[in-house]
Amino acid sequence: MRLKSLFLGAAVSASLGALALTTPANAQSLTAITGGRVLTGASVIENGTVVIQNGRVVSVGSGAAPSGARIIDARGKTVTPGLVAVDAVLAVSEVGSVSGTGDSSNSANSISASFDVSYGLDPWSIGLPVARLGGITRAVVTPSHSGGGDGHDHQDDSDFAGVGEGGLQSPGLFAGQAAIIDLGQGGDILVKPRVAMVAPFGEAGAGIAGGARGAEFVQFKETLAEVRLYARNRAAYDRAGLRDLSLSRADLEALIPVAEGRMPLIVTARRAADIRQVLRLAREEGLKIILDGAEEGWLLADEIAAAQVPVLLDVLNNLPSNFEMRAARMQNAAVLNAAGVVIAIKGSDGGGRVREMRYNAGNAVSHGLPYAAAIQAITVNPARIFGMGGQFGELRPGAAADVVVWSGDPLEPLTIAEAVFIDGQEQPMTSRQFLLRDRYARPGTLPPAYNR
Repeated sequence: MRLKSLFLGAAVSASLGALALTTPANAQSLTAITGGRVLTGASVIENGTVVIQNGRVVSVGSGAAPSGARIIDARGKTVTPGLVAVDAVLAVSEVGSVSGTGDSSNSANSISASFDVSYGLDPWSIGLPVARLGGITRAVVTPSHSGGGDGHDHQDDSDFAGVGEGGLQSPGLFAGQAAIIDLGQGGDILVKPRVAMVAPFGEAGAGIAGGARGAEFVQFKETLAEVRLYARNRAAYDRAGLRDLSLSRADLEALIPVAEGRMPLIVTARRAADIRQVLRLAREEGLKIILDGAEEGWLLADEIAAAQVPVLLDVLNNLPSNFEMRAARMQNAAVLNAAGVVIAIKGSDGGGRVREMRYNAGNAVSHGLPYAAAIQAITVNPARIFGMGGQFGELRPGAAADVVVWSGDPLEPLTIAEAVFIDGQEQPMTSRQFLLRDRYARPGTLPPAYNR
């Protein structure tokens, strides 16, 4: 047992050390990616040239490479912006079955809306290189909650819903605040904290509120009323001159931008009836919302489009696995897009399989989503949904130089990323898994423990 522990520790150390010693290309150098089929996120350029320098895209077009530039020959290949994952737990969840490696959820009743995942980010997470090899260069890291999709937890809160210690909501209606990260090797991966608030509705939200959907909506509206009361009377709150409130001060402060319509609220809602009520709630309360899941969204596509509400989709959720998804279908993405809804396509979960987002986009194309819309749903749209349009997720002058050179069509499973740039730095095309594979593939190079 001791030898096994020593070996595992040595393997992890060697693998992480090898990754750390891999030095990316200098982001300051002038680099031109030439001859490829360039999907900018807004258009297609055959035999295109993408020029990057100082961490930014300098130009995109069909002209020749500038003098003195390092040339990357992309003939016969496809060049795209880096993919942008949504609803991810990258860098905050290492091994789902090991609780000590997870920082994506919180159960303290005094910290719910104020829970900030950005403080738990691990730039050395071994999941980041795996996602990067799948062409992902940025991600929206989202707090987990009961009933969430993909990378979220699925605990049942219905047994302990209500008022907890100190008179505070227990558990809270809110899971916490999302953050945007980049997947570049080394350095600070945080791009922007507190980009959205997260809250479950539907069955999960009903369980938190006491067992019924109507209870959650009433409690939600009362919570917003308390937040607005607090915002108008901070001085009275400080001198204990305000009535008791059901949230801690930290949560009240965190919810002010939501109540004022400045911070988007990511709402998990699956069935059409729940989606319609959430849209109504947003109108009545002046909220800026993002739908997450929306498996029956196609039934209300025109209403969602009219409300200008974007949707985060797992396009493979096409089976009626519960009463919230009786009308789920593979054409959901195509119908929503045709109605004018801005969609972002998620991976198969928020962690280890988040890189499958491009496969899911390909599945959506096979069920009616236009190819260009599928590319936008994994690049441009996620950036725009979270207020970062023009900054990354597309190839345009001035945008971050997040660029991927693919061996072929990025929506085809057999295609691989051959080069990945993040903020102009070329990333190592390896991972801990690859390093371990190579280590044991060579005869005579087993660790000393195996020779005893």
